[in-house]
Amino acid sequence: MVAASAHQRGSTTSAISPRVMKTAQKIFFSTLLFYSPSFPFRTQTYKTGAMKRRVSEIAEAVGARLVGDAGVEVSAVSSIAAASPGDVVFAEDDKSLAAALQSRASAVIVGNFAQAASVSPKALLIVSHPRLAFARAAELLRDPAARKPGVHSSAAVYESAKLGELVALDAHVSVGPNAHVGNRTWIGANSAIRAGVEVGEDCQIYPNVTIYSGTKLGDRVVVHAGAVLGSDGFGYVRDEASGRYEKFPQIGKLEVEDDVEIGANTTIDRGALEVTRIGRGTKIDNLVHIGHNCLIGENVIIAAQAGFSGSIVIENNVIIGGQVGVGEHARIQEGVMLGGQAGVLPKKVLRGKGVAFWGTPAKPLREYLKQLAALTRLGKNE
Repeated sequence: MVAASAHQRGSTTSAISPRVMKTAQKIFFSTLLFYSPSFPFRTQTYKTGAMKRRVSEIAEAVGARLVGDAGVEVSAVSSIAAASPGDVVFAEDDKSLAAALQSRASAVIVGNFAQAASVSPKALLIVSHPRLAFARAAELLRDPAARKPGVHSSAAVYESAKLGELVALDAHVSVGPNAHVGNRTWIGANSAIRAGVEVGEDCQIYPNVTIYSGTKLGDRVVVHAGAVLGSDGFGYVRDEASGRYEKFPQIGKLEVEDDVEIGANTTIDRGALEVTRIGRGTKIDNLVHIGHNCLIGENVIIAAQAGFSGSIVIENNVIIGGQVGVGEHARIQEGVMLGGQAGVLPKKVLRGKGVAFWGTPAKPLREYLKQLAALTRLGKNE
């Protein structure tokens, strides 16, 4: 785990009691604000679906062992508390399983702790990772006809633009000259796809998104409402004689790779002279700003209100909590975790796969807690 033992770190760590350390770690991880098996979220939030499938189909698709009636039909996912007949719910422990079995749900996705079950009053889908299987079931039950292909009569599409098969353009969408929109992509109302933009296949662009020229999106990219992609970076040169600031060229590109999701009202700048890149599988929350020339790796998680100056490198599998700030030319190496409101100074390098950092300037969690304990003792002595 992140924290080493006192024996490993030396007697100087004895100022931090195990109880304080455990509490601090809980607080730290709660600030990361991302969805994973280790971060529970309220069960009352789910109620989606519209497409009926036999529970045996769901079991096969998610790799689950099915106990109970294979012919039961389901059409939606739900929380346990809000479940109705035809709903699928999930349970990660005995307590939640007991509640699920008493609910009105028709099927329960459950963990391996229920492996011994051979009969059940409800269909059980037993998997090693019930939360993940539940997410996949929700996707399977999503109605594919919710967005019908076609171009709305009010949409403006230049003759030189290329639209793939089964593309859906909603009202007042603008697609500029020489832009390309891939097969089965949906673009929501009032979105602007500027000249030369490339949007891949099976993308979802929600309403009021603006994508500047010089931007390329891979396949299965999701961009939520109000996001701005490929805008000019914040770069100016000061004329010492006049005191005026003159704009440095912002003529680079933005590349967003496959399976990236970008939250509402997030802004990502193009490169100044080169490229800003968002790696495959990265998930970016709402109200995040990423400056010019940043290179974000694969499968990175960035929570809301984080901000990144220019020319930052974030390597693969980094986890960044809410309101984190990172200075220009900093580098966050693979697997590092930054807790909420952490601050990384310009040109700083953070390293350590699985190591959690907290505070400003960001320090390893144990070091941060030692300094906090020392400050507390100094305050008491006064």
